[in-house]
Amino acid sequence: MAAILLAEDDESMRAFLKRALERAGHVVVDAGQGDEALSELQLREFDLLLTDIVMPVMDGIELARRAADIDPAMKIMFITGFAAVALNPANRTPQEAKVLSKPFHLRDLVDEVDRLIAA
Repeated sequence: MAAILLAEDDESMRAFLKRALERAGHVVVDAGQGDEALSELQLREFDLLLTDIVMPVMDGIELARRAADIDPAMKIMFITGFAAVALNPANRTPQEAKVLSKPFHLRDLVDEVDRLIAA
């Protein structure tokens, strides 16, 4: 079981992902924007930040950078339809961050999360 912070601006997608991760035994705190997720990071510790890239106010890349500053040991995974953006070195994404490209099956998400947490 891992403590996961899920940042996703699409409300239905966020609820869907949260439910799947909770069914897999994880504790999930969700946020609809990057700045809301940053506030959660300052309140408690998480094993994993699972974030979309394109969000209002603060995007997932900036959120990941700030999260890595707050807790360098926290794992980071991007869920996005824009994998090339996350992988672009000019964006200065945390080096160990993983990317799961949309669309994906929930089983793939849970498997990737479990692998990343176990690593």
